[in-house]
Amino acid sequence: MNQKRTRVKICGITNLNDALNAIEAGADTLGFVFYDKSPRFIDPKDARDIIRKLPPFVQTVGLFVNLYGAEVDFIIKRAEIDIAQIHFDADEKFYMSLQSKYLKVVRAKSKQDIMQHKDEYRIVDAFVESYGGEGKRLELDWFKDIDCSKIILAGGLTAQNLKEIKDYNFYGVDVSSGVELKKGIKDKDKMNNFVTEVQKIDALHK
Repeated sequence: MNQKRTRVKICGITNLNDALNAIEAGADTLGFVFYDKSPRFIDPKDARDIIRKLPPFVQTVGLFVNLYGAEVDFIIKRAEIDIAQIHFDADEKFYMSLQSKYLKVVRAKSKQDIMQHKDEYRIVDAFVESYGGEGKRLELDWFKDIDCSKIILAGGLTAQNLKEIKDYNFYGVDVSSGVELKKGIKDKDKMNNFVTEVQKIDALHK
């Protein structure tokens, strides 16, 4: 039975050159951080200027922390982003208020946490106080014997450790610090190597 292709999101894009290199490497989705305390923060207008120069069929995601729904919708529209990544604990009232398409994030501290929103596509990331991007890894043992087909795995992924996830059937992988030259600046070779390793994993299941 053929395995589906693992989707790749490269997050923390801050400039056009990195965006184009990520796409050339084979990324499906680019992530833009609208959290002003992050070293990868980008102004919505600057994100829009990059997005308008991208080729077609590239998906864009905006990462948000501790904002009201109306603020998220405003930035999504201003930046011309496809999906809002809600990187904080929000209640159902918040999600019902959103006009934008959204993706929930589970910031996992334990195995029990990764079962949150188990019927929805979601990002599962390691809990860090700074809301991600620190390269902290999750315990892969937590994912044994559960359905990972709607999970996008984040947290400390690199080309060197991707082979460890080959048997889990994650929907996608989300990388930021693992493909950087320094915080906020991507490394072209690291992005190429990362996507190549994902493709190798997919090839094992064909």
